[in-house]
Amino acid sequence: MLDSCKLKSAFNLPFIYNKKINTTGTSNADVPLADPGMYQLDITLRRGQSLAARDRGGTSDPYVKFKIGRKEVFRSKIIHKNLNPVWEEKACILIDHLREPLYIKVFDYDFGLQDDFMGSAFLDLTQLELNRPTDVTLTLKDPHYPDHDLGIILLSVLLTAKKGESRDVTQSLRLSDQHRKSHLWRGIVSITLIEGRALKAMDSNGLSDPYVKFRLGHQKYKSKIMPKTLNPQWREQFDFHLYEERGGIIDITAWDKDAGKRDDFIGRCQVDLSSLSREQTHKLELQLEEGEGHLVLLVTLTASPTVSISDLSANSLEDQKEREEILKRYSPLRIFHNLKDVGFLQVKVIRAESLMAADVTGKSDPFCVVELNNDRLLTHTVYKNLNPEWNKVFTFNIKDIHSVLEVTVYDEDRDRSADFLGKVAIPLLSIQNGEQKAYVLKNKQLTGPTKGVIYLEIDVIFNAVKASLRTLIPKEQKYIEEENRLSKQLLLRNFIRTKRCVMVLVNAAYYVNSCFDWDSPPRSLAAFVLFLFVVWNFELYMIPLVLLLLLTWNYFLIISGKDNRPRDTVVEDMLEDEEEEDDKDDKDSEKKGFINKIYAIQEVCVSVQNILDEVASFGERIKNTFNWTVPFLSWLAIVALCVFTIILYFIPLRYIVLVWGINKFTKKLRSPYAIDNNELLDFLSRVPSDVQVVQYQELKPDPSHSPYKRKKNNLG
Repeated sequence: MLDSCKLKSAFNLPFIYNKKINTTGTSNADVPLADPGMYQLDITLRRGQSLAARDRGGTSDPYVKFKIGRKEVFRSKIIHKNLNPVWEEKACILIDHLREPLYIKVFDYDFGLQDDFMGSAFLDLTQLELNRPTDVTLTLKDPHYPDHDLGIILLSVLLTAKKGESRDVTQSLRLSDQHRKSHLWRGIVSITLIEGRALKAMDSNGLSDPYVKFRLGHQKYKSKIMPKTLNPQWREQFDFHLYEERGGIIDITAWDKDAGKRDDFIGRCQVDLSSLSREQTHKLELQLEEGEGHLVLLVTLTASPTVSISDLSANSLEDQKEREEILKRYSPLRIFHNLKDVGFLQVKVIRAESLMAADVTGKSDPFCVVELNNDRLLTHTVYKNLNPEWNKVFTFNIKDIHSVLEVTVYDEDRDRSADFLGKVAIPLLSIQNGEQKAYVLKNKQLTGPTKGVIYLEIDVIFNAVKASLRTLIPKEQKYIEEENRLSKQLLLRNFIRTKRCVMVLVNAAYYVNSCFDWDSPPRSLAAFVLFLFVVWNFELYMIPLVLLLLLTWNYFLIISGKDNRPRDTVVEDMLEDEEEEDDKDDKDSEKKGFINKIYAIQEVCVSVQNILDEVASFGERIKNTFNWTVPFLSWLAIVALCVFTIILYFIPLRYIVLVWGINKFTKKLRSPYAIDNNELLDFLSRVPSDVQVVQYQELKPDPSHSPYKRKKNNLG
């Protein structure tokens, strides 16, 4: 029905999971209209006055949506902490007819949470006069609370006739020779938080527990907490997406963590990206305003050439020239060219079938969100349909081959946050290139099926050597993640998982002790002979050699089909119980429980819960490495163990320790701003825990949804 004259691309909009529509309000425009036809509506969103406060600080972060019918045609930028925001933004919309009013909805942006509704209004387009600029003042209302004063929105509108002109102004989202793809962001802002100097003491002991928050538009990042120091050393690195050609402003605030009460504000500063040159690392020492001390950062702006959305008819891998360029980019000969660019991912979101009916009409308004780490793209909404067809192609650059692709289907809803319909999580290493496949949608916890399947075709091309090297550095942190909450079932699950890991060691100790007690004379005799032989002939290289033999033994057991270990269903059962509790929590989320009144105790319990999870996950990841849960990682372990065995066999231990010590002592001298890491822990962080194994396993589709499969030449 309509299109935007200057298609305000989705990539210039803040990403949110909630799409909401409200349809109430008043209009001051009352001038009669001429004959109907094709029209152009030019709107200038001026400002808001006396808007509703939705945040705890008595302010809001408002933004505005324009919709005609069910289609969103404009979304403004976010004005942070302001009840009288000034936008001065323009939108140009082509309209077939004037029967549908223009709906204006205002929301308060809450990062990672449901955005708060701040009021809505409508503009009756039939009351506008052609070719006459009109200033309009709209009173915001809430249909549930019509007596509440929610402020006003001021617009300037101009309606003109476009008779005889073609309305085909939608752009083909393709790129190649003539910008056929729509790029979602202009580049990457890589930030390394190095340290703080002489920060303000906020605690009674003359110290602070500082952490830092960063915000670029809708993107946020929170550093780790450094306890009891005024000169913290963070050494953390993270990336933001750069949406605007000219750059943007990074807002930085420093805080002191206080358990059981509100955190103390230490100071703030900003970084103007438009003043920094591209493809160059800048060291910045920023003075904190409204406080004391400095923050030291490294900031690098780089281009991001491989993230896009296109139509199904316009994907890179079917263009022979582009396909060859991509294969060349990730060929084995380009090992040391841009180590961060590990590979290329193309996701075709084709269609879904038999989705859950989320609306009272027995239908849904589904749209799809595709996520890879911090890259989040979404499809358009297909209205009133349980079998939507999107036919979109998403491309991403891969920074870590151990990442997990998440595809989530939501229902766009009126007056509410979007309803969850289903989700799948697909590890990149498990993808079979060129196969169109039906994935059974799972629940939010990824522990069991929900209604419907989604058809995807995924291709992954990557450089295996780059992927192996990137395995030994820290994983990218997600800056949009749900905060951990206290859960009785989750605490019990983590306790049981930790207990199972500890019991492996206890049982091993019992087994050794039984050899000492001669419970089984043949076994004890064999153990005694082996003990004498190993101790007499022991060399240090035998340690990695034994691990190497264990990995190899398990590998041959698996490929020969003699691995008769029973499937572990304990974790699956616990996850199902937790899902039931989560459903109960969702229903009672509005009730204020007693636990909210003892925040400090809850924080301690959450910490215990997380520590148990980390301990259990550590043990499970070691087990899953030897069980060949992820063959790529197990092969990488075999290569590493072979190298260690050879080194320990041929090189005396004193030389190895000498090299290790020299490297450790001189590392900060050679690279003062290097981020500390442990290669072994970084490797294990890529191995899935038992919980993740359950979440990532693919469910078998219902026979009635047998997918149409087609194979192409393997591109990887």
